[in-house]
Amino acid sequence: MIVGILGGTGKEGAALALRLAKAGYAIVIGSRDKTRAVDKAGEVATASGGDVTGGSNAEAAERAAIVIVAVPFAGHRQLLEELKSLLASKTVIDTVVPLDFKAAHTYAPPPEGSAAEEARAVLGPGSRVVAALHQIAAHELAALDHAIEADGFFCGDDGSAKEEAAALIRALGVRPVDAGALKNAPILEAMTPLLIEINKRHKVKSSGIKITGI
Repeated sequence: MIVGILGGTGKEGAALALRLAKAGYAIVIGSRDKTRAVDKAGEVATASGGDVTGGSNAEAAERAAIVIVAVPFAGHRQLLEELKSLLASKTVIDTVVPLDFKAAHTYAPPPEGSAAEEARAVLGPGSRVVAALHQIAAHELAALDHAIEADGFFCGDDGSAKEEAAALIRALGVRPVDAGALKNAPILEAMTPLLIEINKRHKVKSSGIKITGI
């Protein structure tokens, strides 16, 4: 199965590409800058030994069966609007977290309530959007020498899309935890600034969240 990663040259996108390629998925790294995407794909292919290619974000979206959105929130809506025709019928895993470190509240969601709900609003009511992977840091994903000590939370309204997301999370070496409907995306996304604050206060880099009792 081909997984496209929009914004795949960034830290989070590249780390996801590395882990998923190592697990056997074919990866297409997408970027606004195709040359950067091709260069990053070569690096990830060498490090993972996997099938990794690069192209524009549109090329990644077109070729992939599952698309991971890993762009900065500032470009989130515009990217989805540009690629709507390519993404409307595909499983879209949105990892984006709207943050504003200068505001009173660091989590700064759009009017729809969350980045994932913004994605659904842009792509249409029949779109297959899953919110996932907000709580696992890029440096943890990129460190292949040890297991990731965190659960992988996800939520969405399409059952088959959620199953695909769960399979990807397992491939990362993380336990997937179904957090319900897409309306819970604001809660999942807001865990990121919480973990950032915990890391700062406890002078660590890799705090994580695990659910007990399941």
